Amino acid sequence: MVLGNQEATTSSPQKISPPCVVLVSGGLDSATILAMAKAQGFSPFAISFDYGQRHRFELEAAKKVCEAQGVARHVIIPLDLRSIGGSALTANIDVPKDRTDAELTSGIPITYVPARNTVFLSIALGWAEVIGAQDLFVGVNAVDYSGYPDCRPEFVAAFEKLANLATQTGVEGQPWKIHAPLIHLTKAEIIRQGVALGVDYSLTHSCYDPTSTGLSCGHCDSCLIRKKGFLEAHIPDPTRYAD
Repeated sequence: MVLGNQEATTSSPQKISPPCVVLVSGGLDSATILAMAKAQGFSPFAISFDYGQRHRFELEAAKKVCEAQGVARHVIIPLDLRSIGGSALTANIDVPKDRTDAELTSGIPITYVPARNTVFLSIALGWAEVIGAQDLFVGVNAVDYSGYPDCRPEFVAAFEKLANLATQTGVEGQPWKIHAPLIHLTKAEIIRQGVALGVDYSLTHSCYDPTSTGLSCGHCDSCLIRKKGFLEAHIPDPTRYAD
């Protein structure tokens, strides 16, 4: 039908972005997967954990990252893992410094927090079920990482299987998907992808043993891996180091 010089048109229905839950620590990896989830068409709901970690500055970074990327909602769950300790991040144990490449890739370091990713993903899974999401994003990495057993592909696959067995959503035939898009990438590759997606890494925090004002130590495993990543990516490191 034509009205004068104007044609009657019908507007197409607006596509609704499906929700997903993204684990956001405030570090480099989680900021990247948050951007990836958005790029894939999801509406991210972010979850962080205040678990008594030595490096609580990462929570302020998580807030800034979520604000910058416009998440639908960001929740911070209080969870006192200091009550069980067992890690340099949750107990009065010195954080290792200036370890060699050989040391970084040998064994499980004292900064490993017992069952941390299992606990975090379980709580994220519960929230995802509440909001009707079937997709979880986690920034685990099995290449440039500190030897944590809960950062391996086998762990992600096993947790996805558990999710589909242990929830109403999974039992009723709506399969869960645990997305770990960084699992086989080097830190340099992660940084390049994040920069291409517009991630502002100056907002992130990775250091395990920051100063009282939040400066990164530059010597813990996480700082060393981060420095190496920016160097190999040929991208300036925006991190504020203490020295």
